[in-house]
Amino acid sequence: MKSDIADLSLAAEGKKRILWADKDMPVLAAIRKRFAGVKPLKGKDVSACLHITAETANLARTLKAGGANVALCASNPLSTQDDVAASLVKDFGIPVFAICGENRRTYYKHVNAAIDHKPVITFDDGADLVNELHTRRKKEAHRIIASMEETTTGVIRLRAMANAGLLKFPVIAVNDAATKNLFDNRYGTGQSTVDGIIRATDFLMGGKKIVAAGYGWCGRGFAMRARGMGAIVIITEVDAIKALEAAMDGFEVMPMAQAAKVGELFVTLTGNKNVIRAEHFRAMKDRAVVANSGHFNVEIDIPALKKISKKVNRNVRNHVDEYILRNNKRIYLLAEGRLINLAAAEGHPASVMDMSFATQALESEYVIRKQGKLAVAVHDVPIKIEQQVSRLKLKSMSIGIDKLTPEQVKYLASSGEGT
Repeated sequence: MKSDIADLSLAAEGKKRILWADKDMPVLAAIRKRFAGVKPLKGKDVSACLHITAETANLARTLKAGGANVALCASNPLSTQDDVAASLVKDFGIPVFAICGENRRTYYKHVNAAIDHKPVITFDDGADLVNELHTRRKKEAHRIIASMEETTTGVIRLRAMANAGLLKFPVIAVNDAATKNLFDNRYGTGQSTVDGIIRATDFLMGGKKIVAAGYGWCGRGFAMRARGMGAIVIITEVDAIKALEAAMDGFEVMPMAQAAKVGELFVTLTGNKNVIRAEHFRAMKDRAVVANSGHFNVEIDIPALKKISKKVNRNVRNHVDEYILRNNKRIYLLAEGRLINLAAAEGHPASVMDMSFATQALESEYVIRKQGKLAVAVHDVPIKIEQQVSRLKLKSMSIGIDKLTPEQVKYLASSGEGT
């Protein structure tokens, strides 16, 4: 199967990056070793619409080791590491359809190339591939055994489809697994978002007023890291429980309309659209910086920002566009409003992706065993898989834990003992 990548000559650098990440992904490596022996995915065509990074490459290698015929496309136009894509094609024989900076037309051409692979299992990061299988390519949806969804945004979309009775095949909400959201979303997004912002702007966090829109696991992770670097962190929320939690965690909490007047850096992490709008831009200070770390570039109302601007200076610094409002205030938009942690940095550290992708790999084995038995719905990851991944990760960190004694097991299963 032919590929569509930027430059095959980048493969040597890409291979170095893939193998470097692999050293920090021992759980996935252990699964890959077992998969190579038992071949649980033998002969299965698999397509993955994911960020084409070194960590994703190691997931693809694991699926291939398990006997799958794997094809990859990007889940974001700016998140592809072109050297990694080249190495996957040249060194590992895995077809890739992804070019960093590709336009919308090319992006969807690549998504459709992944569907042309005729997958029976899909992996998604934002549900674009699944959405295509429910709209323009819906005649091919019958072939899908199941799909795995990696993001909050994607799970939101898929649950909406399921609630409306539109979902055509089972989906596993990998994003909602504790081994994913507690670690990947919190520690991965938290660290990599800060990394992307600093790389793009050389911004000093200490002493700055930073507004984090959303206090889900991603927002919590970013807020923790920003505060740890000395920032004064403000949280905006629409969920009363999360807002209360943020307040009790020691953060300032206020509506975006109020935060817009005092913030110096704004980061959206909500999974929703138009979180920062025209009225917020107008209220911002001169030289405010705006970035997004949610999956899609709709969290920031970029068309509204352009409409109220008299001039746009593109790429005043790599990944930074300057919008000059009619009152001469300047707003700096990072990475075109796309995922700052992948567009301007390298995404999550391999160590945390080790758990997420280990869960993905084990889920692919699980859905094959359950073929024809899973209801057409959005399913949680089985607790046995969660525990397996956690045990393997602890082992790789040389951490031991206690086991329940027979007496304790009996006590927890009974109701006879009291005070």
